[in-house]
Amino acid sequence: MKDISTLLRERILVIDGAMGTMIQRRKLQEADYRGTRFADWPSDLKGNNDLLCITQPEIIRNIHLQYLEAGADIIETNTFNAQAVSMADYNMSELSAEINTAAAHCARAAVDLYLQQHPERAHAGGPFVAGALGPMNKTLSLSPDVNNPGARGIRFDEVAAAYLEQVMALVEGGVDLLLIETIFDTLNAKAAIYAVKKYFRESGRPELPLMISGTITDASGRTLSGQTLEAFYISIEHARPLSVGLNCALGADQMRQHIEELSQLAGCYTSAYPNAGLPNALGEYDEEPHQTAHFIEEWAQRGYVNIVGGCCGTTPDHIRHIAQAVKQLQPRSIPIIETAIG
Repeated sequence: MKDISTLLRERILVIDGAMGTMIQRRKLQEADYRGTRFADWPSDLKGNNDLLCITQPEIIRNIHLQYLEAGADIIETNTFNAQAVSMADYNMSELSAEINTAAAHCARAAVDLYLQQHPERAHAGGPFVAGALGPMNKTLSLSPDVNNPGARGIRFDEVAAAYLEQVMALVEGGVDLLLIETIFDTLNAKAAIYAVKKYFRESGRPELPLMISGTITDASGRTLSGQTLEAFYISIEHARPLSVGLNCALGADQMRQHIEELSQLAGCYTSAYPNAGLPNALGEYDEEPHQTAHFIEEWAQRGYVNIVGGCCGTTPDHIRHIAQAVKQLQPRSIPIIETAIG
């Protein structure tokens, strides 16, 4: 079986689409989120999508399987908010490790079932499970108090500890890769990187490939914490990631110039998984699968990308169209870039 680095030299890989969009389609109610185990939990649980890995694992496995059938080479665990800091919103911080382990098992079970049904894929390499680490609901760079710019809602060591617990559970749950995604505060991402490196250093386990994906929040080309794309890349380059990319916030049309810039900056593989356009007045996404695929196909034709997929609003249909659009196209060649890092 080929490893992911080998595959990335051969072809463009496809990452899955939105988990939240697919969960919303199920129109789950409070009781669905609670299940039997959490029937008497004192906090509202509706909207805690990560908890579904425990209470409704079949739903999560089925969503993963739909993306695999659509052509995804990489599926992300349903753990976007599954660290202790964000789980505090539901008074579930102590369940973080269990949720992450369950999420890894859901994704791994989907891959196993898919390979049983498509044994020829096992020889081609993949599919891979990426343990997803989201941006967290508290930031290290921005003040929560407009009247006190120096105030902070959390400390670096608290963020790192929460990510460390998440990393440990995902790796022990059986993921193939780790993905720090939707980064709008690079200092939070640095805490996640620190946690990843600390875990592998202290556990003695072989280090898994690391994917990193940031978010450009508006037309200025900056992250929410104020960094340009180049500054963001330089800030995380020391992690020596498998790939660096962009996801969320923008649709493919608006993201294009930033993907082109990143393709020239990055001394590693690049990824891009945009939203299905920009949200409408109701917060919904209207871009059709063929439209998203058309934009991404053009990036691939120009040699900008190595990994492509979808974020908010995208579905298995979007991923199917994207996979078909890039199937015969060559992956981006990594440029030789001068760097001060030894």
